[in-house]
Amino acid sequence: MHRKQTIKTKSVMKTIKKLFLCSAAAMMAACNGNKFHVQGEVTGAADSVLYFEHVGLNGIEETGRVTLDKNGQFEFSGEAPDAPDFYRLRISDQIINVAIDSTETITVKARYPQMATIYDVEGSANNQKIKELALKQIDFQERVIALEGSGSLTNDELRDSLQRMLDRYKEDVKRDYIYKEPYRSYAYFALFQTLGPWLIFDPKNNSDDVRVFAAVATSWDTFYPGAERGENLHNIAIEGMKNIRILEARQHAQTIDGSKIVESGVIEVLLKDNRGRMQRLTDQKGKVVLLDFHVFGLADSPKRILSLREYYNKYHAQGLEIFQVSLDKDEHFWKQMTDALPWISVRDAEGSASPLLVSYNIQTLPEFFLIDRQNNLVKRSSQIENLDAEIKALL
Repeated sequence: MHRKQTIKTKSVMKTIKKLFLCSAAAMMAACNGNKFHVQGEVTGAADSVLYFEHVGLNGIEETGRVTLDKNGQFEFSGEAPDAPDFYRLRISDQIINVAIDSTETITVKARYPQMATIYDVEGSANNQKIKELALKQIDFQERVIALEGSGSLTNDELRDSLQRMLDRYKEDVKRDYIYKEPYRSYAYFALFQTLGPWLIFDPKNNSDDVRVFAAVATSWDTFYPGAERGENLHNIAIEGMKNIRILEARQHAQTIDGSKIVESGVIEVLLKDNRGRMQRLTDQKGKVVLLDFHVFGLADSPKRILSLREYYNKYHAQGLEIFQVSLDKDEHFWKQMTDALPWISVRDAEGSASPLLVSYNIQTLPEFFLIDRQNNLVKRSSQIENLDAEIKALL
C-alpha cells in the first residue's frame, strides 16, 4: 500500500506541476500582451554593441541594444504594430533591415563584419524578400560603380548605359516585388531603395514612379486603413503629380505660346456644372479652393452640405471657393440636390469609375483637398485637424 500510495502521489505531483507551468505560461503571455520578437545570433562580433532601431517616418530611433558575448546571441521585443513597421539591426555601418507585421518571432543569424550581406532570416516570408531586395540593391550599386570606373565609355555612352541598367533594375523590382503583392511590407520597402543619395524610384520627377507609389498607397489603404505609412505614400504620390505637371508645363513652354500655358500644382478637373456650363478647376487661380468629392446619395450628405455652407458663408467674400465634384450616377437627382447651392457644382458621370479618383488617390467618399491661391494642392483631409484655421491661414 505504501509503495502504491507513493506512486500515486508522484503522479499527482507531476500533474500539478504540469498545470502550474501551463498556467504560468498563460499568465506570462497575458502580461506580455501582443508583442513581436526578433532574436538570433551574430558571430564574430564579441564585445560589439548590437543596436535595435526603429526606422520611422521622422527618422531612426534606438529602441534597444546589447553588448554581444562570444556566442553573439540576442533578443529584442516590442509592441505589435497595427500595420507593417520597420526596424533594423546594426553594428557600426553593417545593417540588416527587418519588417514587423504582427506578433511574429523572427530569427536572424549573421556573421560580422559582413552581416549586411551574410545572414539568414527565418519566421517571415516578408523578411526573406527584403533580404533579396537588399542583396539586389548592393549588387546593382557595385555594377554601377564598376561601369563608372571602367573608363572605356564616353560620357554619352556611360549615361545611356547607366540609364538602361537603372530601367532594367526598376522593371525587375516592379514586376517581382511591388506589383506582385503591393500590400506587403517588402513592396513598401522596395519603393525607398537608393542608389547613393538618390531614390531609385523617383516620385518627384518620374510619372511612372508616381504610379508605382500610388499603387502601393491604394493597396495599403485597403489592407491597413488609416495607417500612417499609407497616408505618407498618398502624400508623396500627390506631391509627385503636382511636380510633374509643373515640369511638363515648363517643357511645353519652350515649344508653344507661353500665354497659353497654365502652370498648375493641381490635377485638372474639367466638367460641366448643374447649369450646363463647362467649369475648369485651374480657372479658380487667385482663390483659395476647397475641392470636394461628394456623393449626394450618402446618408450623411445633408449634414456635410450644411457644414460646407457655413465655411462658404463665412469666407467666400474673403476669397474662398468651393469646387464640388459629384460622383452621383443619377443626373436628375444631382441637379435637384445642387439647385440651390451657391458654389461650383460639377458632376462626373463615370461615378465610382472616374479617373479622378485614381489621379487624386481617393479611396473613400466624401473626400476633400485645400488648394492655395497659386493653384497648388496644399493638403488633403487626413492632414487637416482644424479646417477653419487652415482656410484662414491660406486666405
